Amino acid sequence: MTTSENKKFRQSGFSLLELVIAMSLTLVILTIAFTVLASSFQISKRENQRSAAIADAQRALNLMSREIANAGYGLSSNGLVTGGDSGPSQIRIRSDLNLSGTTAETDEDIKYVLVNDANGSFIARMNLRPSQTTGLIANRVDGLRIYYYSQKVTYTRGNGVITNVLNSAGNIEPEVTPDNAKFVVVVLSVTLPAVGTPGSPGYQPASATQLVSSVSLRNSNLVTY
Repeated sequence: MTTSENKKFRQSGFSLLELVIAMSLTLVILTIAFTVLASSFQISKRENQRSAAIADAQRALNLMSREIANAGYGLSSNGLVTGGDSGPSQIRIRSDLNLSGTTAETDEDIKYVLVNDANGSFIARMNLRPSQTTGLIANRVDGLRIYYYSQKVTYTRGNGVITNVLNSAGNIEPEVTPDNAKFVVVVLSVTLPAVGTPGSPGYQPASATQLVSSVSLRNSNLVTY
């Protein structure tokens, strides 16, 4: 082969088949990279939603626990209002915070309730005195269950409820009416629906989280201060 022929051979490019194969491989790699990236974004978005929902519910649970614990301050009762105001999905608490002899001031007559309507499911805090005002304290909570006991208990958590409730003697402890309660257990449930369809990139199954707070009614054994 002559020198000119070698030069011509070295300057020859890719064949059409080689170009097609190279482009096909590039498209496959780009498709895989895009799928992985989209899936990562989907997972990150879902985790952010979950973290925000749990943080929202935890703030609500902390507020509820603090005010429930203070129920009955300055009163001769435990401060839990019956007659339909306190039950499995709502609780009404009273206290005489300024020791005025009444519960007519702001933050002295409070009700927490789970609302589930066309706008969603959320926990509302109702300040009933001197006139009713309502505030949303957690807008991503879809379950509220409140338990009332006459003494401190231990229990097993699961699926938005508590089971195997035992007293200090290790015996099954039954619930009591709210006005006889000295110990309250509050369970909040946060559920995020599934995202996407099973098998598709970025699919996230439904996520359920349960937050539980045990509250001793510190004024339940006291009479008027």
